[in-house]
Amino acid sequence: MARTITVGLDGSPESRAAAEWAAREAALRRMPVRLLHVWQPVPEPMAQAPLLGAETHQHWTERIPREAAEGLRLRHPGAEVTTEQRAGTPADVLLDAARDAELLVLGSRALSGLAGFLIGSVGQSVVARAEVPVILVRAGEQAADEHVKDPVGIPSAATGFRPVVVGLDTGSPDETVLAFAFEEALRRRAPLTVLRVWNLPSSYTYVLAAGYDPREDLARVQAEALTEALLPWREKYPDVEVTEASRLGSPADHLIDAAHDASLVVVGRRIRRSPFGVHVGAVAHAVMHHATAPVAVVAHD
Repeated sequence: MARTITVGLDGSPESRAAAEWAAREAALRRMPVRLLHVWQPVPEPMAQAPLLGAETHQHWTERIPREAAEGLRLRHPGAEVTTEQRAGTPADVLLDAARDAELLVLGSRALSGLAGFLIGSVGQSVVARAEVPVILVRAGEQAADEHVKDPVGIPSAATGFRPVVVGLDTGSPDETVLAFAFEEALRRRAPLTVLRVWNLPSSYTYVLAAGYDPREDLARVQAEALTEALLPWREKYPDVEVTEASRLGSPADHLIDAAHDASLVVVGRRIRRSPFGVHVGAVAHAVMHHATAPVAVVAHD
């Protein structure tokens, strides 16, 4: 089967935003979009009810992907959009569909105040188990949100893309995550911000008590390590403008802050073979729930 960008579609505003993002990404990748709608059979007592029965349920479940596909084709001329319906448990069906997908795109719902975005139990389970990159798109995400403002400060989808942001652990940099970030920046002709966040060693308080503050020296060492780690990537992707950022503090906080000016935030998730529990990682979990830009969670060994 040809590789696709697959969208988990349920008719909600967040899933519609995910479908729009997928159509824009498909144009960059020259790939088809598959809208996957998962439905669960109506329980037997409800199936007997004339207004809530199986036929009515089937009518509405068929209508959701059909209307979504028609809308995408109108707004994205030339886009190849297909629909598919499967019955079963949503998380299991999405994971099965992801096996032959290039990307899996899901929606996230905004919460009030500073709480961030809600990734439902299905989305969290899929992110924790999928071995293809999973993109999370917030409800209300617009194309213009991913582009720099025009010269008079008005949001526009006709300007250049905002930077792609990726977090990097220089101690164990993962090539899968970095390659995904560089490729996304290259497709968008966007700058790439590589963020390395570090913390003070546990011996810091003792060294400080001795009259020496090591922060300046540590900052220089961390910045040099970041530069060294990125040398082969700069050579491999000479057309990508790379900005190196070495920061002291919380990786999640810095990535979430950088997301405000980003078109995409890329984080890694280590693949765990254990069938028990849902493991995403503290940094990825925080970014998923609080970053305002679309988030790509890339699984790696």
